[in-house]
Amino acid sequence: MVASPRYIALPSPLENELHQKGRRMTPQRKKVLSLFQELGSGIHLSAEEIHYKLTQTNTKISLATIYRTLRLLVTMGFLNELELSEGGHRFELLSDEKPDHHHLICVRCGRTEEFESAQVLQTGKSAAEKMGFKLIESTLNVRALCPSCY
Repeated sequence: MVASPRYIALPSPLENELHQKGRRMTPQRKKVLSLFQELGSGIHLSAEEIHYKLTQTNTKISLATIYRTLRLLVTMGFLNELELSEGGHRFELLSDEKPDHHHLICVRCGRTEEFESAQVLQTGKSAAEKMGFKLIESTLNVRALCPSCY
């Protein structure tokens, strides 16, 4: 009788980076990040929306754990955090595809849409150079009312 081969799961880039920074990949961290990876870039979720989506897949995770995980993933550079004017926060997967993108944010319902603008990027670059800064990123959050809310 021939034994079936055993496959060893290789660590993901996230697991490697967490390990290098003295952290470990918990099942909860993996679930939160996997949700963003499945949805793809350009999706902006609140902690409550993440909690709802994960509980719909029978994942047992507390809202407090989601908040801690989001903070860690933002600090480590895997997620970007958008602050909404009414005090809410939305999170998105950082992507090399659109590093300098901007957001239209509805101040009533929180709908968030992305757009790109070379003019905004150039203005940020010019302002940074004029003041002796080195530009790292240039983002603009435009607060408005979406068509459903006005």
